[in-house]
Amino acid sequence: MKRNTIKIAIISGLFTFGLVSCNKNKILSPNDKVTSAQVYSTALGYTESMAKVYGAFAFTGQSAPASDGDILGSDVGATDFYRLFFNAEELSTDEAVIAYGDPGIQDLHNMVWSSSNFQTQTLYYRSFFQITLCNDFIRNSTDAMLASRGISGADATNIRYYRAEARFLRAYQYWVLMDLFGNPPFVTDATAVGSIIPPQISRAALFAYIESELKAIDPLLYAPMTNQYGRVDQAAAWALLARMYLNAQVYTGTARYTDAITYANKVIGAGYQLIPKFDNLMLADNNLRSKTGGGTVSEFIFTINYDGTHTQSYGGANYVTHAATGGDMPKDKMGVDYAYGGLRTTSAITSLFPAPATTDQTNFPNNGDVDQRAQFWYDGQSTVINNETVFTDGIGVTKFRNITSQGVTGTSLTFPDIDLPLFRVSEMYFIYAESVLRGGTGGMRSQALTYMNDIRTRAYGNISGNITDTDLTLQYILDERARELMWEGFRRTDLVRYGLFTSSSYVWPWKGGVKGGTGVADFRNLYPIPDADRAVNPNLKQNAGY
Repeated sequence: MKRNTIKIAIISGLFTFGLVSCNKNKILSPNDKVTSAQVYSTALGYTESMAKVYGAFAFTGQSAPASDGDILGSDVGATDFYRLFFNAEELSTDEAVIAYGDPGIQDLHNMVWSSSNFQTQTLYYRSFFQITLCNDFIRNSTDAMLASRGISGADATNIRYYRAEARFLRAYQYWVLMDLFGNPPFVTDATAVGSIIPPQISRAALFAYIESELKAIDPLLYAPMTNQYGRVDQAAAWALLARMYLNAQVYTGTARYTDAITYANKVIGAGYQLIPKFDNLMLADNNLRSKTGGGTVSEFIFTINYDGTHTQSYGGANYVTHAATGGDMPKDKMGVDYAYGGLRTTSAITSLFPAPATTDQTNFPNNGDVDQRAQFWYDGQSTVINNETVFTDGIGVTKFRNITSQGVTGTSLTFPDIDLPLFRVSEMYFIYAESVLRGGTGGMRSQALTYMNDIRTRAYGNISGNITDTDLTLQYILDERARELMWEGFRRTDLVRYGLFTSSSYVWPWKGGVKGGTGVADFRNLYPIPDADRAVNPNLKQNAGY
């Protein structure tokens, strides 16, 4: 069994969505039968409630597996946060295609989604559900509330840490909404439940709010690498700020590259570093990639924890392993019991790597490629995608495997033990390097080159793949991010930042619904505000183009 964070015990079916703009347009509280006064009457109640806030990232109330991608029929795992975020960030790009016929899912890669798309709409509601949970906890954990309930001393101190963490998790979900939807409705704990119809906030104003929240909670969080594994600390707040500042020109129209360097430096300076072997990052014992999870080196900054015994979900880790297994791929080597035959990648991504030494999988999972990040499956697969719904059209990906670094299968063949990092230190290296190249101050080009070569040295196992200063360009960083961070939820945001997501200057198979790829209208740089929410909230204006 993997080492977990706060013990989570959440009953099946708990996570039914509490939408922010329904029931006569009023804000809803979490859909619980137990009152807040009962839940928060003891220190233990606060811990259990905080476990629920964290658990919302991974639990969906799923009790039965899907059948061949039957999302609405039996797969509540389709409402898992990471699964939905993956679909929005990866399926819409060159990094992933899927064979499933779930509602709205093929529209993502074809870039023809509508304002009623099931996938983007469900992610929107999932983020607001998690914000609702955070607001409820924050509202009930003020010093005045704790005093009124007779909670003091060490218990009160612990709850204050929980409160700061809940504020981070809320800020993170608002970042998701800002990045993908731009101008969502906005409510906080200061808004009384049922009091107003949620107003819409502009993207720039939401950026300012998230920035101020992250800076406000900085002194209230645990120092880096001192909290329980799977809980946030100061470094998580710094990492999110660095990510936001890198993309600030997209979000606000004003570049913030100097700030991006500052906060990337804070994370790196806290002692996070690359683990020695890339292949160990996404395995069943990857809790060991963090000192707080039992390891000796911390590369992971904040993770969603999945456990085959205690965190069973058909989203998240189950999705990126089972859905990525199909065709001739060996289930035993992937550490799973079922091959769902869904996710693959495109030739636009495989072409970024050196040609593999073999395509017969002699050296699983890597084909003997000199770059160890080229974890692809070629046997029985075609590099040409004639049909997106045929699993063997496209190249398999073996990056996420329910096998430990010692070659032992995870605790469950159905529910992988793989923890999914939302932040890891290599992203901070990329943020530093790109921000230096884009004109940010406070960093050095020589240090940027060192960070890029640190990543390359790990990938190649030696310095044979290292680059020189003339190789260090913005295009190089974009390509290297794809090699290092593939399927970790970055690609759409990266392509938007580089002006390539909708552009005809860079295409990939089936971009725009055309086999060879084509450009699409720029309004698709943002997903639409769901029709269902606009129908009940007159404050919401649709994003341009929809």
